[in-house]
Amino acid sequence: MINRNPQLDKNRVLQHLLTMEGLPAAILLQILDTAESFVGVTERDVKIVPLLRGKSIFNLFFEPSTRTRTTFEIAAKRLSADVFNLNIAVSAQSKGETLLDTVDNLSAMNADMLIVRHAQSGAAHLIAKHVRPGIHVINAGDGRHAHPTQALLDMFTIRRYKQQFHNLRVAIIGDIMHSRVARSQIHALTTLGVPEVRVIAPKTLLPSKVERLGVHVFHDMNEGLKDVDVLVMLRLQKERMQGAHLPSSEEYFKYYGLTPEKLLLARPDAIVMHPGPMNRGVEIDSSVADGHQSVILPQVTFGIAVRMAVMSILAGHQV
Repeated sequence: MINRNPQLDKNRVLQHLLTMEGLPAAILLQILDTAESFVGVTERDVKIVPLLRGKSIFNLFFEPSTRTRTTFEIAAKRLSADVFNLNIAVSAQSKGETLLDTVDNLSAMNADMLIVRHAQSGAAHLIAKHVRPGIHVINAGDGRHAHPTQALLDMFTIRRYKQQFHNLRVAIIGDIMHSRVARSQIHALTTLGVPEVRVIAPKTLLPSKVERLGVHVFHDMNEGLKDVDVLVMLRLQKERMQGAHLPSSEEYFKYYGLTPEKLLLARPDAIVMHPGPMNRGVEIDSSVADGHQSVILPQVTFGIAVRMAVMSILAGHQV
């Protein structure tokens, strides 16, 4: 059985970032507060700080994701770390090397931190339990399970625009069933004290017993968007779908795509978010994605600062 929280040491200090589940609010706020200081760094002419100089950080992406890998690489380089990108999918594993064999080889190369993305849920947990002390593991997405840094940058974005969590209604709309982002967001939002988290989706795109996560379930956008402060649109993950979950993309957009008309149902100052990449005309209308309530591009910018914060905290440094 997987240890549910191998990410904290005996002193409750963060050693790995694997999931939002089980992390105390104090640690989430520590990461968000540290990220605030790094936003200033990313806006300077010289965007480098020496906190991780001499550290070796390996991007282990067993599953492709240009956006996530690139933001981790930029974050590590801005902390002055040495960054190594390994295209695992077409190298070691294709030659028969196991996941833990790969990790053992990187440990022998004196890796300090492993950024892991894998199609199998629990892969990052397995690696974290296997590595020697002093090597830190960050989960950059595992199967349908978790994507903690995406959730953290979303929490950072929400706090930037809404200041507080305790008075918000947040709606997560779309493919909840296949989304590791949604699971991480729900855990983070509830931990940080958001009083009402809604999920809006057709029944075919909701996991069974999702209510147990503490969310309010809606199948109708017109009802679910009423008086919402934050809208999080999710990508339809067709690559993870088995069987017919939807009649067509056009039908999905008709009922669950975010249009200017549907956005009017939310609060006038509501913000629109999307973890990306977006399918315009499927989950979101271009006029909304590019509109004044959209904070989708700031999410990407804040993602660098948040990932800098996570890496610096794991390495025992804060600015």
